[in-house]
Amino acid sequence: MLTIQALRAHLLASGIAGAVATSREANLRSYRLFAARDPRVLLGLDPRGEWPQRAVLALMAERCGVSGDPARCGGPDAIDPERTLAALDAFADRLGQAARLRSPVLFGTGHPHRLLGFHAALARGMAAAGCPVLTPARGVVLPLMTRFGLRAHHLDYVAGVALVREAGQTGAGRAPGRGQPAHSHSPRPVRTALAALAEAGGPLPALVVGDHGWVCGAGQLGIDAMGLADTDDPALFVGEAEGRISVVVPLDDAVHSDHYRPLVRHVLTRAGLSG
Repeated sequence: MLTIQALRAHLLASGIAGAVATSREANLRSYRLFAARDPRVLLGLDPRGEWPQRAVLALMAERCGVSGDPARCGGPDAIDPERTLAALDAFADRLGQAARLRSPVLFGTGHPHRLLGFHAALARGMAAAGCPVLTPARGVVLPLMTRFGLRAHHLDYVAGVALVREAGQTGAGRAPGRGQPAHSHSPRPVRTALAALAEAGGPLPALVVGDHGWVCGAGQLGIDAMGLADTDDPALFVGEAEGRISVVVPLDDAVHSDHYRPLVRHVLTRAGLSG
């Protein structure tokens, strides 16, 4: 495992924290849409409180380290690596607690091209610790909104981590339901997975670990949830502030997947899990 100093240096060098690729314009747009209760950025969360744009910006400055100046409207934005490190420790501590209790856990990602490896390593560690890693509703068809309109997807699992795939097509050597993994913000997959578990009589997860709609959708339903979020995903941080999400780790969620490996090792080691 890297020392804290080396891990901090890695966060900055990789762009996971420090100056990040998500622009100030993209951040402010997301905060404005969240304040307007746009479902595209709510990610399944129904905020209890009033969250005007200035309040969202203030929260994101506090939790992530973006500039809190509402007059700053352009250029790069940033994540404070100290906030990322502190949240990673809290994340690991909650994971370790679940491991010691051998709690059932559900992992899911809306960022399969970047974060699947991160979540898969944690799923392996939890399974090795004796935790049931749940995989409900595999193969269920889900209509999800995309930039091209409503499109059919399938719920699938890779190494114990849920994701959605574009609906596969027959012919040309492709089996039905084996389309490409898709980026998704939707809470519908986690709702579908939890409904399938409830209908089957459980067990329900004691913890949902993921990102995007997986975390917000679970937290909204009263399931303990935690995960990773970028500076343009205010819903997770609002959910944390309102007490419905346990831990949110601020980071750039779109760097190369290999760059998250040192974070995985840090979390596994602190949580007392095998890699």
